[in-house]
Amino acid sequence: MLLVLFDCDGTLVDSAGLIHEVMVRTFVHFGHAPPSFAETKSIIGLTLDIAIARLQGKRHADDEAVAMMAHYKQIFAGVRAGGLATERPYDGIPEVIAALAAREDVLIGAVTGKARRGLNLVLESNGWSDHFQVGRTADDCPSKPHPAMVTECCAQMGTDARDTVVIGDAIYDMQMAKSAGAHAIGVSWGYASVAELEAAGADVIAQTPADLLGLILRERADA
Repeated sequence: MLLVLFDCDGTLVDSAGLIHEVMVRTFVHFGHAPPSFAETKSIIGLTLDIAIARLQGKRHADDEAVAMMAHYKQIFAGVRAGGLATERPYDGIPEVIAALAAREDVLIGAVTGKARRGLNLVLESNGWSDHFQVGRTADDCPSKPHPAMVTECCAQMGTDARDTVVIGDAIYDMQMAKSAGAHAIGVSWGYASVAELEAAGADVIAQTPADLLGLILRERADA
């Protein structure tokens, strides 16, 4: 059995605009200059308190970062519902999920820096809830690149990391995968560059969502 673990933001859905809008409002609320869009994209994938701390030039989350995280979570649903920015699936991703879900030798999961509520919203709004059998979020595990999200998914599903593929757009995804002993597929359409993904340990790069199915099965065959 092959376990395929997808990152969410920047891999399944293009959520950078929404994340940035909420982050800007949070920083302004706390009296700080808001981050640039490029700065926001650079921290997507980290758990929220650490992401906010990094945007402030801090290595670790302090009390203010924790308070800002709470405010971000409080306003997120309202900003999302307002429709100013969305979490749109990348073209071709729904077809990839459907193709994998139709296979009896594949299990699908999610490993994301989102909160559990945010992941559930993405899965439910796209009709994917029944396809994802396992998931770990910022509510469950240490921030990427710690391997816990992967290892816990493997343990829950009874699979080995050697039979697991992690798909993501961030260097943290690649580092997490390799630290856990899993295969790492980077995607070119997210928020990190191909060069950054390769330097972080990506085994292969998917140039488009249409490439994913073949690459996933190839990585399994090479295991």
